[in-house]
Amino acid sequence: MLEIGKLKLKSNLILAPMAGITDLPYRMVCRSFGAELAFVEMINCRSVSFKSRRTKQMLTTERGDKPLGVQILGSEEEYILKSLDVLKNYKFDILDFNAACPAKKVVRRGEGSGLLNDPKKLKKILKIIVKNSILPVSVKIRTGWDKDSVNARDIALLAEDCGVNALFIHGRTRTQAYSGEVDYGVIRLVKKALSIPLIASGDIFSGILAKKMIDETGCDGLAVARGSLGNPWIFNEIKEYLKNGKTISRPKKEDIAKVMLSHLDSSIDFYGQRNGVIIFRKFYSWYTKGLPKVRRLRERSSRVKTRQEIAEIIRQALKLMPGRKKIVTP
Repeated sequence: MLEIGKLKLKSNLILAPMAGITDLPYRMVCRSFGAELAFVEMINCRSVSFKSRRTKQMLTTERGDKPLGVQILGSEEEYILKSLDVLKNYKFDILDFNAACPAKKVVRRGEGSGLLNDPKKLKKILKIIVKNSILPVSVKIRTGWDKDSVNARDIALLAEDCGVNALFIHGRTRTQAYSGEVDYGVIRLVKKALSIPLIASGDIFSGILAKKMIDETGCDGLAVARGSLGNPWIFNEIKEYLKNGKTISRPKKEDIAKVMLSHLDSSIDFYGQRNGVIIFRKFYSWYTKGLPKVRRLRERSSRVKTRQEIAEIIRQALKLMPGRKKIVTP
């Protein structure tokens, strides 16, 4: 069990927020394979404040989509406060503040991991959020801005002093983005310094790597992001490996196709056929990544506009899928 403030989780496996990815259809797919806590897509405080149609859609949930977190991004106090006021009308279970996003357009605005270079501002923001949020509050950080300014321990202690209930950390610097090696040592130092739960992320692509993260850092939870793309059953794999030390087989190819079709239909139900198919096309590429002779099908998938068309190339991809085999560390 993992406790974050008043939120009690039955497991420590979390689907991390990913912009343009963790919408309602995808969250429900991952929950069916063992993701306990999930997050809506990362969302800017300005967007929340303006209550746009797109923002409302991003915040949409349903009965089975619990427990659910929302992650906000921003640096302007006015819009942070406005967004907190808007979010009080939604039934989220945890609020996460993003001080980790490495995107250039985000950093240029002094948001995301740009705040790691401005601890005073980050401290002021976190105090505002903790004071005005009705939900447990967490913050996501990176190990630092670059290899010469690794300040995760100091930032983590600052966040704890502000009253946050948990800390998420990606084990790379901002300049690394998603390349290079995860720094387990820094995560371990942060864990030893904190009394609140620490949830770690970075290169959790298998049960083996999930256990490595826990063993080398002592973290309390795991936030799976890119490791779930095209592989939502990774949550079951991690659970089994942590419990029994066994590497399970991938689902049968027929079952993978069923998951793809179910995800497609959920996307269409949520967005309508045209937008649902367009949004699902990127997921098709992830589900079929690594298949032999799949390039032609992936090129076709980028142009299809109807359920019938994409369902057909899912069936064609099924023919390319090998039989069941053990999941290996990439």
